[in-house]
Amino acid sequence: MTSAEHQTQPIRRQEARAAGAGLWSAGAALIAALVALPILSVIWLAFNPTENIWPHLVATTLPRYLTNTAVLALGTGALAAAVGAGAAWLIAMYRFPLSGALEWLLLLPLAIPAYVGAYALVDFLEYSGPVQIALRESFGWASSRDYWFPAVKTRGGAVVVLAAALYPYVYLLARAAFREQPAGAYEVARALGAGPLGLFWRVGLPLARPAIAAGAAIVMMETVADYGVVSYFSVQTLTTGVFTTWLEMGNAGGAAQIACLILSLVFALVALEKLSRRRLRYYQSARQPRPVARVSLTGMQAWLAMALCLVPFVLGFVLPVAVMGFHAAANPEAWVSPGLARALMHTLTTGGIAAVLTVAAALFMVYGVRLTGRATPRLLMPFTALGYAAPGAVLAVGLLIPLAALDHRLADGWLALTGTDPGLMLTGTASAIVLAYVVRFFAIAQGAADAAFGRVSPSLPMAARSLGKNAGGALAAVYLPLMKGTIGSALLLVFVDCVKELPATMLLRPFNYETLATRTHEKASLENLGDASPAALLVIAVGLVAVALLARANIAPARTR
Repeated sequence: MTSAEHQTQPIRRQEARAAGAGLWSAGAALIAALVALPILSVIWLAFNPTENIWPHLVATTLPRYLTNTAVLALGTGALAAAVGAGAAWLIAMYRFPLSGALEWLLLLPLAIPAYVGAYALVDFLEYSGPVQIALRESFGWASSRDYWFPAVKTRGGAVVVLAAALYPYVYLLARAAFREQPAGAYEVARALGAGPLGLFWRVGLPLARPAIAAGAAIVMMETVADYGVVSYFSVQTLTTGVFTTWLEMGNAGGAAQIACLILSLVFALVALEKLSRRRLRYYQSARQPRPVARVSLTGMQAWLAMALCLVPFVLGFVLPVAVMGFHAAANPEAWVSPGLARALMHTLTTGGIAAVLTVAAALFMVYGVRLTGRATPRLLMPFTALGYAAPGAVLAVGLLIPLAALDHRLADGWLALTGTDPGLMLTGTASAIVLAYVVRFFAIAQGAADAAFGRVSPSLPMAARSLGKNAGGALAAVYLPLMKGTIGSALLLVFVDCVKELPATMLLRPFNYETLATRTHEKASLENLGDASPAALLVIAVGLVAVALLARANIAPARTR
């Protein structure tokens, strides 16, 4: 080998590595663009409708949709913030009977889809439910004309159900914030004469405000996105308006316009949360702060604290599980229904495929962005989180219209080439559902992947590259073995969210295609909880696995401090 060849070899290796990094960067940019495409599609459809019914919507139904959505979001956010922050304060600052168990029991409502809680609450409180039956038997009332009982299927009832299902978002963040606060601040407040309520209002709440506001913002976004609860309670919101305008009126442009309004509302919630604390700053000492010592409550105070923490747990978890379990036990034949088996199989396949694709795409994109110093992929990364902020109904609108157009082009091309009609290959199968899941929950996988890559020492992949490994080889040999725990958690979390997703599944599923979520909703909407309960319990069981993982990750470290 000549000296010239020796000199050109390192240059060729550098060029090959640069070309490889360029391919990873291009792939990352492509994935980011595909994830953001449905949002852009919704905006384009809203401003270019085939038939513009926006003036009609503004003059008729839109004010009602907006009012109900705003009242639900504000009411649910306020109630969830009060319940979540209050429970977090009691758990973080005091010891009382069952406080150790309630620390993780309060997370369990995360496993219950809000629509399952709605079915259970109505079944428990309706005229033929156990509460009103007990009242009539106790007081000798013959019919509903003999007594007054509040209506359950109302806007207020929807607020209670949604808050019971969503308060753990606030509880989880607020509990961590209370625990991270220094003990010195509370000791000074006590020395100045502050009592228990004064400690909460003047010290704990102001310092935990960013966490509580972030949790309340998540709750409000989930409320805006909800379809199962509001449709069952007959509350007309912007999300139900998407369904009505698209499926009943047959106007995709009008549905896109309402979807675009939902997007604007969600982004406004995020902006308001950030704006509200723009001039506020929260700092901690560089030293590890001394944690607050929990106070042991006794007597009536201890039992009152336990009761206050038990109420959201019972309403958000025990009641739905008990009601669905009762109906499932009373109708054992529903467990062997062919429809349930098909729904379970569809749920496992769509959710499993979507979870694998989502996590794989997130790993590829994050790794590709880290390999390159170019600005374009890094600028595109934040846009991939938009899918999680967008409700499922919005994504369905943004996906179905362009996918249907692509489907027809593919079918026409195949027919011209082979003379046979393949039918609808994307919208006629579960492919559209899988794609919606990938876009909807991509932010979860991306966040997990980004955090996992950041925990790997840079010297390890550098050593692998010096030993001749290319970018893909370094990923397989170094990163993936060290990240397998995080990858497994991301797969599980994405899968669980796919199992519970209802609006996107209902809008994008092929004819006569059921998942556990759609079967639960359809059977319960027909007041057939006997057939709905097995599917609901299966959804809850899947959710419990994710909550157990979450509790293990968040509670165990707190006990070791």
